[in-house]
Amino acid sequence: MKKNLFYAFVILAGCSTSVWRAPSDFVSVPINAGKYTIATFQKVSDNTSPIHIYIEGDGNSFDAHGHPTSDPTPRGTFMRDLASHDSSPNVIYMARPCQFIKTPTCSRTDWTTGRFSAEIIDSVADAIKQVAGNVPVILIGYSGGAMISGLVIQNNPDLTVEKWITIAGVLNHAEWTSYFKDAPLSVSLNLNGLPNVPQVHYIARGDRVVPNSLSHKWVGDKELVVTDGATHTKFPNLKIF
Repeated sequence: MKKNLFYAFVILAGCSTSVWRAPSDFVSVPINAGKYTIATFQKVSDNTSPIHIYIEGDGNSFDAHGHPTSDPTPRGTFMRDLASHDSSPNVIYMARPCQFIKTPTCSRTDWTTGRFSAEIIDSVADAIKQVAGNVPVILIGYSGGAMISGLVIQNNPDLTVEKWITIAGVLNHAEWTSYFKDAPLSVSLNLNGLPNVPQVHYIARGDRVVPNSLSHKWVGDKELVVTDGATHTKFPNLKIF
């Protein structure tokens, strides 16, 4: 494993700065995948057990007025916190391309209309394959990361996915943007139904970002877990393992 390059992601929020510190058993490993460098934090101690890979949401892609930002790095720490509390031997937090690490190849399209483009999906899939090797993976995708993880599964049948877990997930961006009368994500791929793998989908009752009616339409009720006392960005005491 690569040398630990940094232990904290600094998040700028207006004039204030908050710092997320990785637990001592996680190391920072940037992964070169396609034309992007993807930020990850990794705790890997067993080369035979499945790897739990937590895929970040859309982050700070748009400001309060709906305008694209210049940096999609997430300001919240929900997925990093969730990953850091996973007691499994193999856990990886994986940011989206251009979050935390902006290479010269990054453009605003990568976190707006093309956030689920073929280049983005191929890059994330490449990063997953680099860390997984021949070991099975469990993919946990949050919000837009649910779409990313689903598309990775759909487009990479060679990847051994033991389980797919989503949290407040967007699972059909065309129907999602249409619901809110937003511009379509014209440079993005979409899911052709749900991948045929074991799966469970957690949603917050009354989620205003991904409406429950859409989640029920996409998933049905069998694999859907409706969580009370949660919001799109907060799932208090969520236990998925």
